[in-house]
Amino acid sequence: MIQFITHFNERYGYVEGARLALEGGCRWVQLRMKDASEEKFVAAAEQIGKLCREHEAVFVLDDHAELVERCGADGVHLGKNDMPVDEARRLLGNNRIIGGTANTFEDIERLHRQGADYIGCGPFRFTTTKKNLSPVLGLEGYERIVSDMKAHGIDLPIVAIGGILKSDIADIMQTGVTGIAVSGGILNAESPAEEMKQFISLIKPNR
Repeated sequence: MIQFITHFNERYGYVEGARLALEGGCRWVQLRMKDASEEKFVAAAEQIGKLCREHEAVFVLDDHAELVERCGADGVHLGKNDMPVDEARRLLGNNRIIGGTANTFEDIERLHRQGADYIGCGPFRFTTTKKNLSPVLGLEGYERIVSDMKAHGIDLPIVAIGGILKSDIADIMQTGVTGIAVSGGILNAESPAEEMKQFISLIKPNR
């Protein structure tokens, strides 16, 4: 599993970045626009949602559970300071995907208890695409968390995130995580669509 989290740079905006990731074979896009107005967020969501439907890809919004229905998204990803997962579940019902961000096993226990469908776990290393970064996990952190989840019978997809490069993929997948999330590593490549194809080809043998 590979998730693309929208970002922007000097060459590509949010919508164009999502389109290139989808063209590269990604089938899961999370729209993250942290400081955008609701109007700009919804406008981007409408365009990216259409692209995701054309590519039969999952489309989730970052943070904005209240906009999921309006934007026709498949679900929402909630950070540590966003709406709690159980509250979002009451709002959205059982047919929407709800993911949560974790940095520790305690976070995962809480999200599991609240009914999250998957965990975005990180950061793997320092990344400039996110402010107020939690402590870096590295490979040892993922190994420890996956081991704790098994010991406690928690079976949730866990997606590694945070500054992941192609050269990291084999080692990260060996820790037992389900997949990875990428953003700048794709968008800043010479050819984002080609870079996504390469990321995907490296994940498949490690499933």
